[in-house]
Amino acid sequence: MTMAAIAVRETTASWAARALSRAASVRVTAAYAVALAAISVMLKALGPHARDVVVSRMSTNLHNLAHGRLTTLVGSAFVDDGGEVYLWLPWLVCLLALGELLWRGKGLVVTFAVGHIGATLLVALGLVVALEAGWLPSSIARASDVGVSYGAVCVLGALTASVPSRWRAAWAGWWLGIAVTVALGADFTAVGHVLALLLGIGLSYRLPSAAAWTPSRIVLLCGGCAFGYFVLSGSSVEATATGLAAALIGLLAGRASRPQPSPA
Repeated sequence: MTMAAIAVRETTASWAARALSRAASVRVTAAYAVALAAISVMLKALGPHARDVVVSRMSTNLHNLAHGRLTTLVGSAFVDDGGEVYLWLPWLVCLLALGELLWRGKGLVVTFAVGHIGATLLVALGLVVALEAGWLPSSIARASDVGVSYGAVCVLGALTASVPSRWRAAWAGWWLGIAVTVALGADFTAVGHVLALLLGIGLSYRLPSAAAWTPSRIVLLCGGCAFGYFVLSGSSVEATATGLAAALIGLLAGRASRPQPSPA
């Protein structure tokens, strides 16, 4: 074997080893993404009726929760609402992979679960109060509520403590401005997004923060932010404008709160 062939072989082996190492570091994200894609493809193959049945049984609505179907608190995170999975899954993978790199698999699972289950139960409690007060029609108890958004938004919020301190208030203001604006004129799911975001922001200070922002982590952050933006805003111009205003206020407030250097 020539020296050139040996060099190529060693280089290929080195690349393969690095790829396996990186894949192992995000194995929870990879497993979840494969499960989401497989279930989505299967439901699409079975047809609209089968999807409707699964969505109905896995929805974390008041009807299912009141009948003790607590498995929906987990199962709903694996069923999408019928959108094309290939359009949003890569961006979700960026967000979750970044979380797993920062907090490891256990930290990511805990964070996602806090958002998915915590926001679901808080929304359910609010709906019960609203129904008892007669503010909402009884049909809301059977509304469909599945998907990854609560857990993912919590992961997004949990990145707050990893954002450099000078940008942290602007980061939080941007996402809260968008989420609250949409929640004021939308359904209970948008309110759940606000709750999940707040849960994530609160949790962020109990999680390991990023020691350094490498180029690969910045790329993952950009992809994750794209996912978060479209989930929270729905491309609303009003929400985007409010988010920008809140980010600017947060940036100015952050600068004002930092101690100023004393004059020489």
